[in-house]
Amino acid sequence: MGLFSRKSNDTPANPQMAELGREYAIAKRHGDRKAMGRITRQLGTTPVSDSDRTSFQQGRDAYDTIPPIKPTRTRRKGR
Repeated sequence: MGLFSRKSNDTPANPQMAELGREYAIAKRHGDRKAMGRITRQLGTTPVSDSDRTSFQQGRDAYDTIPPIKPTRTRRKGR
């Protein structure tokens, strides 16, 4: 293990719930309310255990730790 290792040993208990959490975080960052509502409804219809909730949260946190890309402000003249 390196000094600057980014990998974490926190593997989610349920990878499907972690992926759903990542999808939710992506939809939230991009302002996709339709996708957020779909995921919320999907979570509401299925029984969710505590380990599934933590896996979902780990998936959200995994995406939220990635900083958003700031758009460049290039202004070209003559085009």
